[in-house]
Amino acid sequence: MATFTYKAIDTQGRQVADRLVAPDRAAAIEQLFHRNLNPIAVERKEEGHAASVLPHTSRVTKGEIEAFTRQLGNLLAAGVPLSRALNIMTREASRPAARRLWAVIHDQVAGGMSLADALGQHPRSFSMVYVAMVRAGETGGFLDLVLDQIATFRSREQDLKGKVTSALVYPLILAVLAAGILIFLLTYFIPRFSQMFAEFGGSLPRLTRTIVATSRLLVSYWFVLALGLALLVFAVRRMTASEEGRRTMQRLILRIPLLGQAVARFALVRFCRMLGTLVGAGVPLVAALRVAREAIGNQVLADTVNHAIEDVQRGASLARSLEGCRLLFPASVIEMVSVAEESSRLDKELTRLAGAYEQELDRRLKMMVALAEPALLFVMAAIVGTVVIGMLLPIFSLQELIR
Repeated sequence: MATFTYKAIDTQGRQVADRLVAPDRAAAIEQLFHRNLNPIAVERKEEGHAASVLPHTSRVTKGEIEAFTRQLGNLLAAGVPLSRALNIMTREASRPAARRLWAVIHDQVAGGMSLADALGQHPRSFSMVYVAMVRAGETGGFLDLVLDQIATFRSREQDLKGKVTSALVYPLILAVLAAGILIFLLTYFIPRFSQMFAEFGGSLPRLTRTIVATSRLLVSYWFVLALGLALLVFAVRRMTASEEGRRTMQRLILRIPLLGQAVARFALVRFCRMLGTLVGAGVPLVAALRVAREAIGNQVLADTVNHAIEDVQRGASLARSLEGCRLLFPASVIEMVSVAEESSRLDKELTRLAGAYEQELDRRLKMMVALAEPALLFVMAAIVGTVVIGMLLPIFSLQELIR
């Protein structure tokens, strides 16, 4: 017999933590179910010290999740039972954080919980879309295929996000460099020049007076400006914490030229790839549409798909149902989906569309970066040049000021 510490959810939704004695972990989980408790984590207590009750899921990397998904799918495809496959994954985990998480999932599945429900207990590691796809695979009896599709989808998703991130690196460096130079000029360079001008007296040009006044304001009240900036960031984060605030922010982003179109194309790529993956795996169209809607990542765009799902449920074709979502689906996409439905090639066409629009998005991002770089250089040169010219103007009339 051994002592186990656990955390579980009772019938009223409250979280409880305690310990119990059982011969092994599976028996401990069974005891919790007999007590009408839904276990979150069960760990064996060793050497007088309780093991960590909750797994450190936040330290499980995306690469480990992707490897777990692909390897679990391979084991299931080879005919290995789910509980045994999870036990193998636990033993072969290379890091303690992953090993703890896989062990908890194994215990929950061994205790009678479905894999989707077990994964849903760890939202930091497994998203709603991930859980929904696993649930569809379990229901349809093709879990191994769905896991392989998830791993492929996540790999492509990371590649696309990597392209977006790399495209933003250089413009951000330029913006930070411009801000740093401007702050240096206003807080260090200009105060010394303004002191020199004050010793000579005389009337300074209006541009110089404006720059000097801005410098004094920044030096004297920098803490007020920093506080105002912090309050602005807090207000934006507070607004985006609510659903309505996020929708408002997303609407504003969609209205920005170029950026809004890129966001819509990114959502289209995610939707088409997810829907094509699910349909190809045998998931019913309505259920696949619901999961693909969650994969869009933009609630404003996802709302436009709700009416399409209702139309499909009433018997309308997918192409005709998507006609009302022009912000997300161009007319050409609607026509290609219509032809694919008629030829029973919807899953292949959706996957092809995702690849084609991913290439278009890549070109669009490169174009945006190509435009952003000279624009930022011009703005930086204009600001710094204005400050330098404003401080050099009095020097041109320095002889008159000396007289």
